[in-house]
Amino acid sequence: MLIFRYISKIFKQIPRINSHISENSLWITVKTDIQRYVGSQFNLLQVLKMCYNEPGLFYVVLFRLSQRVNQLNNTILRIFLKLIFVWTIYKFFSIFLGIHIHNGAKIGKGLYIGHFGGIFIGPIEMGKYCNISHQVTIGYGRQGTNRYGLPKIGNYVYIGPGAKIFGKIKIGNNVSIGANAVVSKDIPDNAIVVGNPSRIVGYQEQNPYIHNVYEETIATLQKST
Repeated sequence: MLIFRYISKIFKQIPRINSHISENSLWITVKTDIQRYVGSQFNLLQVLKMCYNEPGLFYVVLFRLSQRVNQLNNTILRIFLKLIFVWTIYKFFSIFLGIHIHNGAKIGKGLYIGHFGGIFIGPIEMGKYCNISHQVTIGYGRQGTNRYGLPKIGNYVYIGPGAKIFGKIKIGNNVSIGANAVVSKDIPDNAIVVGNPSRIVGYQEQNPYIHNVYEETIATLQKST
């Protein structure tokens, strides 16, 4: 009975879909993630089917839940759920799917993982509506240098298959990083980057790889509930 009591507490702490909806609520974030895969309108059956066909979505939902566990104020409940969920279920599927996103990473809503496998993301900061492809690594730069640290990635960024992003650098908004590019320096807004070492080959007004973006206002969401 004690286990069920703890589980019921976490559901009570999840932001409810009501007049108190906020931009940072778990519901808004997960809903926006799902929309990147299935479009603006969806039902539970569509989501379950998409999680089966697109393991990236399934993992993104697990990642959001693991983040929520870290934010719990109840210390005993947080430790208990870390043991049950983060250190077992989340870890298992990280190994099974070949995707590891550090649950301390700060990633905005609308995350899209196109193909699973060989993905490693450290405790980085990343904006909203970003795409991550397979074989992508994002992490620390070389220790003992001025590049030691983690990247900060903007909004509407596409990261192609096999791309590597290292170090204390800043990736601007609306950037496209090509397949197998190795990025270790700052990239300005709207840039198109390719190669190893990376180089800018052009600029774009809108990222052609970022689809299914639905920016709903809080007033609209409250009305729909």
